[in-house]
Order: sequence, then structure tokens, then C-alpha cells
Amino acid sequence: MDLFSILDLSGRALTAQRQRAEVVTANMANAETTRTPEGGPYVRKHVLFQTDAPGSFGASLNSAVERNVRGVHVAAVVPDSTPAVRRFDPGHPDADAQGYVSFPAINPVEEMVDLMSAVRSYQLNTAAVQATKSMIQQSLEILK
Repeated sequence: MDLFSILDLSGRALTAQRQRAEVVTANMANAETTRTPEGGPYVRKHVLFQTDAPGSFGASLNSAVERNVRGVHVAAVVPDSTPAVRRFDPGHPDADAQGYVSFPAINPVEEMVDLMSAVRSYQLNTAAVQATKSMIQQSLEILK
């Protein structure tokens, strides 16, 4: 694998982790949203990653050996299937006839862990880009 392919891989990973962080921050920002334009409370979203390499492990291994690894991308942003959390709050404007309000099923601690994981992955890929950039500069110095 050449150095420019490594930059491409890291760039794709940076884009995927940025999208993941955006989805997590949207989840956190809407943790108390009880009414959306679609109706009902905000629904938590998940990011699904997919590799750009061939499907099976053997094909992926052969692809890596042949230097055809293409990285990762966001395959989809899907809604969480966890039902809304119902809380008794009869004074809330979105309360139903029994006085319950449906809130998004969002755990702030889980969202923070997801965000920290996305940020850490982003930092690691940034470090890989810096290391690759340094190797390219050193290669150019050697060729002078």
C-alpha cells in the first residue's frame, strides 16, 4: 500500500467519524424533545458503518494483500427501535389524557461514551494522517 492510499483511508475514516459525532450530538441536543414535525418525540439515531472492501474475510484479506483496501463509509443513519419513555407530567403541553408525556429514549451517559469514542477515533486518524505526511516529506528529502 502506498502512502497516498493511507491518506485516502484515513480521510474516509475521518469523514465517517465526523458524521457519527454529528448524529450523537443531534441525539444529545434532542434528549428532551417531545414534539417533532413528524409527530411524537424525537427518535434516537444510530450510525451504521460499512467497509468498502469485498464482503467476506477471505476476500478482504486478499484485497489487503493486493492493496485494494478502500476504507469505510457511513452506510446508513437508522432510527432506534427503543420505545419512548413515558413520564407523568400532567402540566406539560404534550401530555396525553392520562397526564403522561413521551420523551425520547436517550441515555446521556451512553451518548457521551459514543461521542468520546467518535472523537478518539477521529484523533487517531488525524495522527495517522500526520504520520503519513511526515513519511512523505522524509521520502521527498531523501530523493533530493
